[in-house]
Amino acid sequence: MGTLLLLILHYYMLSSFVCDATAFVEEPTGGRSDGYCGRILRAQTHGTRREGHHEFRLRVEGDPETYQPGNTYRVILLATSPAYFRGFTLIALKEGREGTTDDDYTGQFQIIDDEDTQFMTNCAPAVTESTPRRRTRIQVYWTAPTSGSGCVILKASIVQKKIIYFQEEGSLTIRLCEKARVFGESTPDPALVCCACGTAKYRLTFYGNWSEKVHPKDYPRRANHWSALIGASHSRDYVLWEYGGYASEGVRQVAEFGSPIKMEEEIRQKGDEVLTVIKTKAQWPAWQPLNMRAAPSAEFSVDQTRHLMSFLAMLGPSPDWNVGLSGEDLCTKDCGWVQRLETELIPWDAGTDSGISYESPNKPTTPQDKIRPLTSLDHPQSPFYDPEGGAITPVARLVVERIARKGEQCNVVPDSIDDIVADIGQEETEKDDTPETCIYSGWSPWSACSSASCEKGRRMRQRMLKAQLDLSVPCPHTQDFQSCMGPGCSMQEPSTCMMSEWISWSACSVSCGMGMRSRERYVKQYPEDGSLCQLNTEEIEKCVVNEECYTIPCMLSPWSDWSECSVTCGRGLRTRQRMLKSDPVQCNEELEQTEKCMLPECPIDCMVSEWSEWSECNKSCGKGHTIRTRMIKLEPQFGGSACPETIQRKKCKIRKCRSKPKDERSEGKRRRRGKQGRDAVLEEQPGCGMQPWTGWTDCTKACGGGIQERFMLKKKRAKGTVSANCKDRKEIRACNVNPC
Repeated sequence: MGTLLLLILHYYMLSSFVCDATAFVEEPTGGRSDGYCGRILRAQTHGTRREGHHEFRLRVEGDPETYQPGNTYRVILLATSPAYFRGFTLIALKEGREGTTDDDYTGQFQIIDDEDTQFMTNCAPAVTESTPRRRTRIQVYWTAPTSGSGCVILKASIVQKKIIYFQEEGSLTIRLCEKARVFGESTPDPALVCCACGTAKYRLTFYGNWSEKVHPKDYPRRANHWSALIGASHSRDYVLWEYGGYASEGVRQVAEFGSPIKMEEEIRQKGDEVLTVIKTKAQWPAWQPLNMRAAPSAEFSVDQTRHLMSFLAMLGPSPDWNVGLSGEDLCTKDCGWVQRLETELIPWDAGTDSGISYESPNKPTTPQDKIRPLTSLDHPQSPFYDPEGGAITPVARLVVERIARKGEQCNVVPDSIDDIVADIGQEETEKDDTPETCIYSGWSPWSACSSASCEKGRRMRQRMLKAQLDLSVPCPHTQDFQSCMGPGCSMQEPSTCMMSEWISWSACSVSCGMGMRSRERYVKQYPEDGSLCQLNTEEIEKCVVNEECYTIPCMLSPWSDWSECSVTCGRGLRTRQRMLKSDPVQCNEELEQTEKCMLPECPIDCMVSEWSEWSECNKSCGKGHTIRTRMIKLEPQFGGSACPETIQRKKCKIRKCRSKPKDERSEGKRRRRGKQGRDAVLEEQPGCGMQPWTGWTDCTKACGGGIQERFMLKKKRAKGTVSANCKDRKEIRACNVNPC
């Protein structure tokens, strides 16, 4: 009903207010039969707009100038305070199209909140409001079209009061074109068949950019780190992880605990679907200058069937946040191998833990959610939150460089780099002295280590001797053993913390009298096992400058940052402090300030009154019922709990009624006479005169269960007195019990 009213409103307003400029015209030949989409589009194309009208804005989160085919973007329609809008229409068109055919529309909208938005009834590709009301913001998802779709025009129309604004250009129109591809870049979607020849070898280098300087909000100063990176080069038939999919147990353990052991086990179980397992060590702390520690890297290979590369790494501490690539294709459309791939990495949520900040307590997500990218609008307490919906600053950068190729190549276009080698990965090939006359099966996977602790143990693998073509030539062993240790242990001796020399003492904090000075040193190398260094990196001591001097009055340090708000929702307080560096007797300046802070409103639960007394039974004999009620004192707000029932009913029985006579007609007469007799008795009792029953009062509620009352009042005697034996009577019954 709301949509129908809005459509009528659109037509009426366009006819009344924009008249000749935007009147709906007849459908062009070959257009849609219903014509409604076409009318909206031509109104937007030919409609008027107020020059310099900037109260409304359409934007795509991150404000990109291009789109990646198949990617999903958040689209937001905003009104700048104090402006607002009651209705809107949102569409996505191929550039240069009129919107008169289905093929003119491109991409796919997805509703986020069905209380605010819905697809238009008479124009399915368009999004409109669910109900006309005052609003300042709506948001939807839009998935970009496939490669080769060209440029896209996102358009919005606004209904405010009795004015409709259509803008062909300006703040309510966005033009996005497909991101131009660079030669040698990977294809957006993995090809069904890779046409490249030979094999290629790559070096992956991971540059962490997650630091307090770049991401200052709530940055964890202790234990910040990147977990070990784990991944593989693999075929199309194996998916390590993907947006919209669910995390495997291996992905969950990396995402929540930074442990790659289960993930590596899952990868190795895929057999021929995987060519190379990709691994790097963990980074403690998360960020250090490259002159202090080289960026972690790993080498891997790809071939014609296993030409995809995937990996992930956890940023810790965090609930289940990671970075990585999924199914990155290193085979090009030109039947060659990607020369260089460089990409910025944005964190994503594995859907297994419901925390909202770096150090949120463990809170398993049940049932498990799908893997999704984090956005700047997820939660106000998120470290990446931006009320304007801006793009998240990347936390890492990945560089993949081709370092060698092997075998005959079949590029359609020659590469700019000649890195073909006679052999590839020789250093990775195990030395095999097996005689040609001995035919073996492949080696089995390594068994579990015989040691579950950090004590040294052994593991074993086996192969079968299938044939011995020459009995005079002995065949080597069919079992192989290797030293090993339990999970999380290293075969190498653990290194210790390596510290730099102390940097010279700082200047004294005062120019006269007693102050403080400090010196620092830094960690040159962390232990290989990822543990933290326990040695101090800072020392502080007292210092004296010219003991016989007058103290300079009122020397104050700068104000500290404001503290967190004292509440998690609603209104609270926050404080900041500064320190006194001089004699307190000489200074009266305040050392602490407090101000109000406001977070999203707290949920308010429904409040109801106490139950009333049970009413009188509605029958004078036999089975009846009685009711009691309570009132709603406060409706729920901001997501608070709903109201409970406000009316209750129970059975009651006064006394047995006389048995029914055979003649039902005489029974009805007797009932009427009985009622008249009872009323007469009340009136005829000495000193007890009663007035007739009043009419029923209006129902207390229009729906959801209310009550009605009626009364029988005492008559006053001639002298204005009544008998003490007479009492007013009241009856109550339920009404409007239908749900709201």
